[in-house]
Amino acid sequence: MKNIILIAPPAAGKGTQSKMISALYNIPHISTGDLLRDEVSSGSSMGEYLKSIMDQGGLISDDVIVNLLRNRIQQVDCNNGYILDGFPRTLEQAKVYENLMKEQGLDEGIVIHMDIDQNLALKRSLDRLVCSSCGASYNKSVPALSPKIDGFCDKCGHTLATRSDDSEETFNARFVTYVKEATPIIDYYREKGILKDIIVGELDSAEDIFNKIKKILENN
Repeated sequence: MKNIILIAPPAAGKGTQSKMISALYNIPHISTGDLLRDEVSSGSSMGEYLKSIMDQGGLISDDVIVNLLRNRIQQVDCNNGYILDGFPRTLEQAKVYENLMKEQGLDEGIVIHMDIDQNLALKRSLDRLVCSSCGASYNKSVPALSPKIDGFCDKCGHTLATRSDDSEETFNARFVTYVKEATPIIDYYREKGILKDIIVGELDSAEDIFNKIKKILENN
């Protein structure tokens, strides 16, 4: 199994696909956000240092993130591959990651770019629902992610509400930022010949997208 990098704009379904890939191939889903939160929760000196920066709204250096990632991919559950989510976010990080792979004697693997039209992504974003109690998430515009009973959580039965950060203005700003940051990375991996594009269409279910990803992974 190859190492996998998932690149996708907001509301493309990257989180859902990461979970499905992880479950099918029994490989870990590594999120840089989770790595940072886990380190903070550990109470280590590094965790305390990271917390102080994050509490002040500061940026974590690439060196710190790469060190956390290096430690994570050396764990035994990564021996058969992993899914990397949230890294690289810049072209410089992509080059640092390439050097890390060479240092570890590993292959960069395959980069899957999930592309979605901004208007469709906006609709999906505005249709997101979150449980007021347990935090489970749903999406009215994606049948596989819709609640069984409209307005109520499948898991605990509490009411569902739209996410507070899913306004049209906020989403469009996030999407524009994503395009600006991701385009150089996408071009970089495309030139290296390891990037595969997947178009997320309006009628595509999570299973449809997953089948496209499986086909790519099986043929590469």
